[in-house]
Amino acid sequence: MERAEAYGFSGAMSGAFLLSCLLFAAVSRRQRGPYMDEVFHVPQAQAYCHGRFLQWDPMITTLPGLYLLSVGVVKPAAWLLGWTGSVVCSVGMLRFINLLFSAGNFYLLYLLLFKIHQKNKAVSGFQRILSALTLAMFPTLYFFTFLYYTDPGSVFFTLFSYLMCLYGNHKTSALLGFCGFMFRQTNIVWTVFCAGNVVAEKLNEAWKIELQKKKDEKISSRKGSFSDLTRILQFLVGYLLSPKNLVTLTALTWPYIILVSLFFVFVFINGGIVVGDRSSHEACLHFPQLFYFLSFTGFFSFPHLLTLAKIKKFLLSLQKHPVQYSLITVISLFLIWKFTYVHKYLLADNRHFTFYVWRKVFQRHELVKYLLVPLYIFAGWSFADTLKSKSIFWFLMYFVCLLAATVPQKLLEFRYFILPFLIYRLNIPFLSLYRQLLELAFYILVNAVTFYLFLNRTFQWENSDEVQRFMW
Repeated sequence: MERAEAYGFSGAMSGAFLLSCLLFAAVSRRQRGPYMDEVFHVPQAQAYCHGRFLQWDPMITTLPGLYLLSVGVVKPAAWLLGWTGSVVCSVGMLRFINLLFSAGNFYLLYLLLFKIHQKNKAVSGFQRILSALTLAMFPTLYFFTFLYYTDPGSVFFTLFSYLMCLYGNHKTSALLGFCGFMFRQTNIVWTVFCAGNVVAEKLNEAWKIELQKKKDEKISSRKGSFSDLTRILQFLVGYLLSPKNLVTLTALTWPYIILVSLFFVFVFINGGIVVGDRSSHEACLHFPQLFYFLSFTGFFSFPHLLTLAKIKKFLLSLQKHPVQYSLITVISLFLIWKFTYVHKYLLADNRHFTFYVWRKVFQRHELVKYLLVPLYIFAGWSFADTLKSKSIFWFLMYFVCLLAATVPQKLLEFRYFILPFLIYRLNIPFLSLYRQLLELAFYILVNAVTFYLFLNRTFQWENSDEVQRFMW
């Protein structure tokens, strides 16, 4: 990092942290007590603070990583600063943990952008700083910086694990992946993703050697025609069925294999992936979640995905491959018809934005969910097009992890899309400075609206005296 870039990054991070502190103070003044899921998380952390480690709220569905880390930070800080009484492990103190995670996420995002795009000499330090700042203010994640939720910590350990994987420190990566798993069990998917990075790299090397042997320059290691994809899949199956190759891959990925094995042991002993209340977190094949994720990504990445050039390129692709797109349309319609689920929370809880998205869009008419298929297809094509700089093996690995992270979820919840979105966004090429600034301005606008609604547009339910607030 050059000196000017180091100063620029320090200034951006300091400014972002100062802004976050001001917002933190505003949120803490307006909402002093626990809100939403905090009514479960805060008392549980406070029980740990008082040494009651055997106490557990059965309504909590995640492992105790957040509470253990909170106690590990707050108790020594209280001892050093001489704090006593109710201030130790208070709501505000616990929420402040996520403010620290937010700063850590900013730094990790910058380091990941630097590592992933280090070969692109055209990218300036200012662009890297700007992109890191934009992703650090990603609205769905940034909002939960100010509440005691698992999201900031979950993202922190997952991004840290990914960074160590890219640097080849796989034992450290797996250990950090375990920490991420302790925050949220579904983060095991991103441990598989880290292992998949290693596998994809070896596959790409072997594929290039295969091309040299056949001297077939028409086939590339990137996404091409359907026949190219067929040959690549044949190569993939053949490579993975080789005992020699399997031994090599196992030697490279054994830390991740151990962690995934421990995950399956946990699932067997626990009787499922969810701890505590399982009635509202039943796994199912909810394939439309992939379409919702693509729409979510299109909304928050429109400077990358929605350009006139891309629309023209998509229309040309439609003309060249009508049969393939017709088949994709039929499959999409079938998946929506047979595998659409509506969670009871989605219909009942009017505090979440998803409630209004579902009511204003999908409940307009029974046919709306089918009429959106062309938009899903364009979003999916554009999504894949922005990742064309990655190898086909990386793309297949990421897509499998994306399916595993989204499809089993019955509830439409934007928080479930945070990690797959960030990993996607980290790996796409940099935009022009103008479009980067447009993306940052859009995130700032969305955050401003979100915090205004949360802080000022309160309401009450008929059967409750508690103040209700709008949130993600």
